[in-house]
Amino acid sequence: MKACWRPVLAEFMGTALLLCAVIGSGIMSERLAGGNVAVALLANTLATVFALYVLIETLGPVSGAHFNPLVSLTLGLRGRLLINTVAAQLLGAVAGAWLAHAMFGMDVIQTSQKLRDGPGLWLAETVATAGLIFVILRSPTGKAAAPVACYIGAAYWFTASTSFANPAAVLGRMLSDSFAGIAPASATSFVLAQCLGAWLGWRIARAFDEPASES
Repeated sequence: MKACWRPVLAEFMGTALLLCAVIGSGIMSERLAGGNVAVALLANTLATVFALYVLIETLGPVSGAHFNPLVSLTLGLRGRLLINTVAAQLLGAVAGAWLAHAMFGMDVIQTSQKLRDGPGLWLAETVATAGLIFVILRSPTGKAAAPVACYIGAAYWFTASTSFANPAAVLGRMLSDSFAGIAPASATSFVLAQCLGAWLGWRIARAFDEPASES
């Protein structure tokens, strides 16, 4: 019981650093890209992929390195949900956004004005989240870091939404009026699409786990 705080702290710290990487690299890339959105997105993608891989590798042995309420809830169906994990992730996302702002000399507390709406984006978030959950559940035990990081990196580019795939990420990015931000008015639809995607990803992964019926 004495060590029960460690997984919660790991989820808080991991989510904070992940959001700091996403938002901070978005700010840096936008400042340096000279208006070239493709270059900015590429830089944002690479920083996110590298940070995600390192965080999963270092914090995975402590908490499982979920950094995502839907991942925690999905794995909870397999008996591995920690009670305080989701709260730690949400608080970590807020802290990560504020930390990124502070490092770049911006107002720490802010709200995004970037609207991200439309059926295409909602479908993209469903696909992105379904794929993420599928990859996590189908990755070999202890070897999810590379598949997850690679999938997120790819999904940044093949989904119209740039693959948030994480309600905690939506919260953190909602509090950042930067390249990676999302307006509060767009957040609810994104989270609902992610919830649907998580369920689909879980169902598809489970289908592969079910034994084939005998003929």
